[in-house]
Formats: sequence, structure tokens, C-alpha cells
Amino acid sequence: METTELIEILARDEDSHHQFKANVTNEVSLAAEMLAFSNTQGGIIVIGANDDGTISGLTREDMGRLSNLVSNAASQQVRPPINPLTENIAMDGGLVMVVHITEGISKPYMDKNGVIWVKSGPDKRKATSREEVQRMYQSAALIHGDEIPSGIPIGDIDERLFSAFYESQFEEPLADQELPLPQILSNLNLAKNGSLNIAGALLFAQNVQYRLPAFIVKCVTYPGIELDEDEYLDSQDVTGTLRQVFDDVLGFVLRQIRRVQGDQGVNSLGELEVPKIVFEELIANALIHRDYFVTAPVRVFVFSDRIEIISPGHLPNNLTIENIKNGNSNIRNPILASFATKLLPYRGLGSGIRRAVKAYPDIAFEEDREGNMFKVIICLPKKQLEGGGN
Repeated sequence: METTELIEILARDEDSHHQFKANVTNEVSLAAEMLAFSNTQGGIIVIGANDDGTISGLTREDMGRLSNLVSNAASQQVRPPINPLTENIAMDGGLVMVVHITEGISKPYMDKNGVIWVKSGPDKRKATSREEVQRMYQSAALIHGDEIPSGIPIGDIDERLFSAFYESQFEEPLADQELPLPQILSNLNLAKNGSLNIAGALLFAQNVQYRLPAFIVKCVTYPGIELDEDEYLDSQDVTGTLRQVFDDVLGFVLRQIRRVQGDQGVNSLGELEVPKIVFEELIANALIHRDYFVTAPVRVFVFSDRIEIISPGHLPNNLTIENIKNGNSNIRNPILASFATKLLPYRGLGSGIRRAVKAYPDIAFEEDREGNMFKVIICLPKKQLEGGGN
């Protein structure tokens, strides 16, 4: 790190990625600070700087002591161990040690007492909510939202629906199988200990909306370009199995899209202003890749100038918007994804976003990590605003 860069950091004050310490003597306290960075988005600790950004200054002897303290804290006080990097920088007023901590890939990191620390602005706090801890295990691929128990007993499965699926996939009637239904569902990673998991419930359970009411899709059409609680043109809470939800959400959206005649005759149906494949790909992605640790619905808002599809959960791990536009993927819900290739127009190759953008380039993506959501915005053609004909 260049001296000028460090001066600029000190001038901006502490934040979620930068913390200042005049000196450090307690390795337990230092370990908590470092694992908070590891559990969040990484950052640096500047030792030898006061809270106001001025240099307190360290001696050469301090640097040797701090090197041992950082090493011991990272290896002895943190589970699993982390690997911070240190830099010693000479400043006016004395030496400064900069400790670099990257975002960890083995979350959650805990102290010796099993406490999980995370960053909250410039400070740290204990992670206490179940959902927050679950997301950490999820980011480390230790648990997936679609495999957690749904609380729905196996007896609530739609046997007719599951039988049809089983026979189409394995070319054998379900009734001819020697294994009992609970064992078959367990072998397919859809159930465990007599209960369907989230994937099994969403794929094959009856009346799933009553047991998992948060996992529906809320669709609303507004007359203008803003959300309006009092004035809307159409709305629907879409429920059912994953395939039913996909079909009904797609149908809702397509009812809102105008058709244009172009060069076709007046008796022709006309072509959709936005190709159908765009919505097929984006709706399938929203249902399959949303974060099922977040108890909130997918939302589809249709405005006069755009359509927004808002999914609970930001992009997993280190995926970025540019990554997904280039076809990179990180499967958040592997069970759902594997069944979706058989039940939905979904290929599971990370190519859905690319196909949608290729078919209709006027699509924007927004990620809100603080709000824990991901938004797709399909801009409608301007001529629709000018009264383009049906």
C-alpha cells in the first residue's frame, strides 16, 4: 500500500472496510475484529492510528510484538484459522502496521467460544439470527436453502403429480417400485425423516402456500412508472407447485405486454414487444436461484415503462452482475436446479441470462447487498408509452 493511499483512508474515517487502532495488546480482541471482517466483505485494520485518523505511531519493537500477536490471533483464536497479511509503513509520526483480511471462503468463522462476529458499519456485532448464520453456511456450500426441512409431511405430497413425473423420468410406474414412497423421496433428495424439504415441497406438495406462505410470487400492474399502494390495474398472488407458479407468473406478465402488427396483416395476432423467451428465462431464474433462507416472496411489478422482477437474496458468494451476464453461475439451490431442468424451460448451464439479453438487450440488473435482494429491469419499448397499437 502506498503512503498516499493510507493517508486518504485515514482521512475518510472508519467504515465497514477500515478500522483504526492506536495500539493492540489483546489477541482475543484482535481475533474478534479480524474474523468479523472475514465473515463480512473483508477489510483492513490500521494499527498505529487513532480514531480521528492521526498517527499514534509505533516503534520497531512494537512491530515485532504485533507480528506475533496477529499471527497467534489468526491461528489460535479463530476457527477455522485465517491468513491475514501485514504491511509495515513508515509515516510522519512513527510506524504503522496495516493488517489485510480478505473475505473468507469457509464461513462462518468463530472465536474460541463459538461466537460469530460480523461487521456492522465501522463496528462489529455478534451474529445472532438464525437466517444470518444460515446464509454464512450457505455461502460456504455447507447447507442449501432448498434442502432444509419444510415441516410438510410426506403424506401431503401430490402423489398423482409425483407419479407422472417419476414415470416420465425413469420410464417405470411408481406403483411398481418395491421401495416405499418415503425412501424414494429420500433417495431423490426431496425428503428426510418423514418430512419434505423445501425443494420437495415446492415441486410436489399440495397446498404448499398454506405451509410456506412466504414463497409465493406477488404480481402487480401499475398505471404509471411509480409504486402506488392505492392505484393499480391488476394484481395476483401466485401460488402452487413450482411449475404452476412459473406458468401463472409467465401468463400474468404476457397479459400485460402489448403486441404489435408490424408488417403482418390486421387479422394476425401480432408479435410480443418483448420476446417470450426473455420472461421464461428470467422468471425461471428468479424461482430457482432466489434465497430460500429469506422468508419473502418474489415480486413482479409491471409499470408503463418497465417490468421489474425482484428476488430475495443478493448474488451468491463472489458472483457479480458482469459474471452472470457472461454466463457464470453459482447454483444456490442445487436440488431445485436439477429438477427444474426436467420441469421448466431451464437448462442449468448459466446461460439463461445470456439468452435473455441476446433476445432483448434492454435489460438492466441491480444488486442490493444491504437490502439483500436482486432486481431485473426489463425496459419496455418507448412506443408503448406513445400508445403503440395492440
